[in-house]
Amino acid sequence: MAFTLRQLQYFVAVCETQTVSGAAHVISVSQSAVTDAIKDLEHDLGVTLFERHRRGLTMTNKGQQFYRHATRILSSVSDARHSFSDEIPAEAGALHLGVTSLVAGYILSDLLARYRRAQPSVNVTAIEDNGDYLEHLLIGGELDVAVMVISNMRDRVALQAEIFETSPYRLWLPLGHRLAGAEIIEINDIAKEPLIMLTVDETEENTGKLLSALGARPQVAFRTRSVEAVRSLVATGAGVAILPDLIYRPWSLEGDRIESRDIAGVLPVVQVGMVWRKGSTLPRAARDFIFMAQAHHPRQRP
Repeated sequence: MAFTLRQLQYFVAVCETQTVSGAAHVISVSQSAVTDAIKDLEHDLGVTLFERHRRGLTMTNKGQQFYRHATRILSSVSDARHSFSDEIPAEAGALHLGVTSLVAGYILSDLLARYRRAQPSVNVTAIEDNGDYLEHLLIGGELDVAVMVISNMRDRVALQAEIFETSPYRLWLPLGHRLAGAEIIEINDIAKEPLIMLTVDETEENTGKLLSALGARPQVAFRTRSVEAVRSLVATGAGVAILPDLIYRPWSLEGDRIESRDIAGVLPVVQVGMVWRKGSTLPRAARDFIFMAQAHHPRQRP
């Protein structure tokens, strides 16, 4: 028999959550319904879409290929439906998100893409700001959830936090730099180098604390709020940078190589996670978003 749109929806939900239970929660059906749909889909296509293991499911190569087709099909169907109405159904719900600058393009973008595919009718709005202001909005009920750097979260009494990524600081330096030959760099060697300082979230504060604690005074050559500017400046030899591994990429926008090395000693880490107000009754859209994020990131204790 030919596969159905419902089977495609269930398949995509499993791909997004990587578990049958997660998919069943997101689309509000029983786990057996999801399992049967996947089995029927595999039988109809004549291929294995997932490798089964105790922790969940992993897409096979054929599954990844079919996932791309399935998302395009569902997107086209959604576009066709919305072409007859400019209004979002009243029952669709809304999700109000906050995000800190450091994680906006590295964590939230992927989560939003997955969430919108799973919940296309939900009206999602997001605001980017510093952590203190996002905490204020969460406590005031103006935001449902924030995806943010929570290493220095202020109000741990009124807010619930769940960490899903911890990222250590590492040294960024240009290709061919004199320190690039070492796998681990001593902090005294870094102190002699001009420093490119990123000034978003707590990165500047943490870098300054690190160098000060080890008796080194940073020679700041440039301060910027742009990660891409840091990459370009480091890649072209204007200085080095000490930044979370979370945002490291080996190339600048101009195509110049950037190296990354460990630094000797105990370094601070950046904790990224979700935050919401304790004791509040979250709307269904927010609960689904939190569950989806939990399904894609290993849960850690704050």
